[in-house]
Amino acid sequence: MGYKTKADPVRLGESELEELGDQGLVVNVFNEKVSVSSCHYLDCSIENKRDYETIDARSLKSLSIIYVITPTYARLEQKAELTRFSHTLLHVPNIHWIVIEDSPEKTVLVQNFLNRTRIHSTHLYAATPSEYKMKRTDPHSLKPRGVLQRNAALDWLRENTSPDDDGVVYFADDDNTYSLQIFKEMRNTTKVSIWPVGLAANLRYERPKVTNGKVTGWYTHFKPNRPFATDMAGFAINLNLIHQHPEAKFSNTFAAGCQESTFLTLFNLTLNDLEPKANMCSEVLVWHTRTEKSKTPFEELMVKLYGADAYPNIEV
Repeated sequence: MGYKTKADPVRLGESELEELGDQGLVVNVFNEKVSVSSCHYLDCSIENKRDYETIDARSLKSLSIIYVITPTYARLEQKAELTRFSHTLLHVPNIHWIVIEDSPEKTVLVQNFLNRTRIHSTHLYAATPSEYKMKRTDPHSLKPRGVLQRNAALDWLRENTSPDDDGVVYFADDDNTYSLQIFKEMRNTTKVSIWPVGLAANLRYERPKVTNGKVTGWYTHFKPNRPFATDMAGFAINLNLIHQHPEAKFSNTFAAGCQESTFLTLFNLTLNDLEPKANMCSEVLVWHTRTEKSKTPFEELMVKLYGADAYPNIEV
């Protein structure tokens, strides 16, 4: 495993805060740059203002960081999916994107991609052993994916952050679809916040059941009696809890489909500890989408017709 981190997150200084005053602003913190826009320039209507984290400029210094953990692996669609997800994250203030490659080393493609983004990021890598690797033709749920990569990110967090730091940890795959509102919802997680996930587990959605503001069970078809029957995209954890339980990690030996539930049991949680978000788990703000695997059957034919590709090493 290895890692690379961009410059430290940027915070607005007192002079900038004095200049900005107390107006409502949408603030994005990029690598070594701060972008501040009023709702006027972003056309924040009443309908869409809810999705943006509109915050008082003076509040930025105390805004907790969301650590977004994203495993990724080499495939034709990789750069396209990372690009799409990065465009969502550009609208979220105070995030730290931890991207972990399933590779024995950092690849040029991902390194160049992260260098071009304006998102504060850390680049890690951890190779999955061959016996646990998925083949391209394997069913999607045959083996767990991203196990060692998520663990590498957890190790990095425990080594590079403090139990006193104000932060939230979210496991976000690169092929899912995220409303900006979901990041706003998870920002103030005390222990573990939780919400529905659309298009998950062969259902329109799966969700926690909530009664009188408390999670009481799970609406899902797949093993509904799991202690925490949620999707990887359906919860966030306070950073302090990650430090309190250094033994809490994912494992390739967990039962199929039980990575999330088994991982959460390692924090000694009960349903009463869960914090239902998304209007008491009545709204879908994240979708477990999957990009269709690309097929390129005409590549060899094009070479036969026109000779060698003029740009054989072009990034796609």
